[in-house]
Amino acid sequence: MKDLFKGCLTIPNLLSLIRIVLIPVFAVLFYNGFYLWAVIVLAISGLTDFFDGKIARRFNQVSDLGKILDPVADKLTQVTIAIILFLEFKQSESNAMQIFSWVFLFFLAKEVLMLLGGLLMLSKGLRPSAAIIYGKVATFVFYGVMIIIMAFGPKFGALVQLGLPCLPDVAIMIMVVVSAICTLVALFSYIPGFLKELKQAKTEK
Repeated sequence: MKDLFKGCLTIPNLLSLIRIVLIPVFAVLFYNGFYLWAVIVLAISGLTDFFDGKIARRFNQVSDLGKILDPVADKLTQVTIAIILFLEFKQSESNAMQIFSWVFLFFLAKEVLMLLGGLLMLSKGLRPSAAIIYGKVATFVFYGVMIIIMAFGPKFGALVQLGLPCLPDVAIMIMVVVSAICTLVALFSYIPGFLKELKQAKTEK
């Protein structure tokens, strides 16, 4: 535990903590009808996710705690967004969107699998590996797609309520499917490293 908190007072770790704090702020704003502010908070969260890694590498502020806080912040944010949009589209006036709403639970299932995999590694005395390029791309696409949907989606679209046109259902479906495919590729990309570390740990024992 001492090693975990060694050198933890860094700007990237502060940004990760801010991202975690913004999760309930985003949820409360959204469910109280402050959709534009909710989108702004989500955009700020996405920017902190982008900059914390850049700052950590640029100024050599990579820490063990940061390797945990960053993915935890990502997972909590993505789970929150997935649940909110599932509930919203489940209540849609469009039957097609009601059926499609279940796709959002795929993102939730992915995070649950990642969590179980991480817990298994920790139980073996291993530390989950940092995000690889596929994971970073999937996260970037997820944030982009979800911000666009929350800005131009039906009924709750923040910019739609300001008079801008709403995205067609087909466009929303395509974007979400693209994000889901990126997420699936990222999930599979972790498997080789996961199995390798488990095998190595078993060999060392």
